[in-house]
Amino acid sequence: MIKSHQSSSIEEVQTDAAKRRASGEFVRGVSGFRHAIGDPNFPPEENRYHLFVAFNCPWCHRATLARNVLGLQSSITMDVAFPSRTETDDSAGPNLWQFAPERISIATGSPLPECTSETATDKSYRLIKEIYAAEGSAEQSVPILYDKKEKRIVNNESAEIIRMLDANARKLGANMTENMHLYPEDETVQNEIDILNKTIYTTINNGAYKAGFSSDQQIYATAFHDYFQTLRELEKKLAGDDRPFLTGDNFTEADLRLFPTLYRHDPVYYLRMKLNGAKILDYPHLWRWLCRVYALPGVAESNALTHCKQGYFGRTWNKTIPAGPIKPMPYPLAYKHPELSTKR
Repeated sequence: MIKSHQSSSIEEVQTDAAKRRASGEFVRGVSGFRHAIGDPNFPPEENRYHLFVAFNCPWCHRATLARNVLGLQSSITMDVAFPSRTETDDSAGPNLWQFAPERISIATGSPLPECTSETATDKSYRLIKEIYAAEGSAEQSVPILYDKKEKRIVNNESAEIIRMLDANARKLGANMTENMHLYPEDETVQNEIDILNKTIYTTINNGAYKAGFSSDQQIYATAFHDYFQTLRELEKKLAGDDRPFLTGDNFTEADLRLFPTLYRHDPVYYLRMKLNGAKILDYPHLWRWLCRVYALPGVAESNALTHCKQGYFGRTWNKTIPAGPIKPMPYPLAYKHPELSTKR
């Protein structure tokens, strides 16, 4: 039996959050919209649901991955925000997610082709904040799973979104040549996924932010240590029986949740998050796993590293975006070459 979508979410403890933030620790907040596809007000139907995402956001990357690997591109529509948020001179204020397909990317000198206007609410909102405000909420985060029929937010917790898309894929109009179950019904596999998810979230997904956004040296050092300790453990897990994916022969939710962080590590997090202990290229089995996932249908199209670079570097330091890495070859082209890790 598949566990409820609520059990998929692993959240950071909020005890003394304000005090911890003041001391220099990055503390991730909790999402406020927790409905599910399958609830009485949100039945699983084709062409009813919509995703609001930003490609630079790894939590959004989870949702776009699930949409693509489950073959839901035609039945779940999507809008993509510009990777840079509003500036201090914006009439609405700074640091807000915005839809701005016409804006010029400082990374490319031209508009980003993946960016869109807002198309789901019939209001053509400019800001993600306005979608929340229409429901009386002050939240501002992405991703958002939205019901186009009821004009309501369903859910804004990425872990729950990917679980409900998986559980309802066929009813939502999935176009898959083979059945893919990100969270299979086998309880043994479910338990392994749950254990992996907890570790990956704590030390890798959120751990990267603990390292990169904390201003306390000890908190950074602990996050740095835990991040690379988990990479070593995952490398050993894959190497033990040369398994293709984390739980064995099949791509599952655990692989999906690990991929967005490792996809960003070498070209972005190594520098921006101060995670310069090693590159994924230095872990042969993890590198081949990363390339194997990247080769799955729909995965490469689920994101764009140009957005990631602009989103992370374009709003920090001097807003200059690193040109590299270029060796052993530029990214994401490198993800098409699993043999690169054996040549180092």
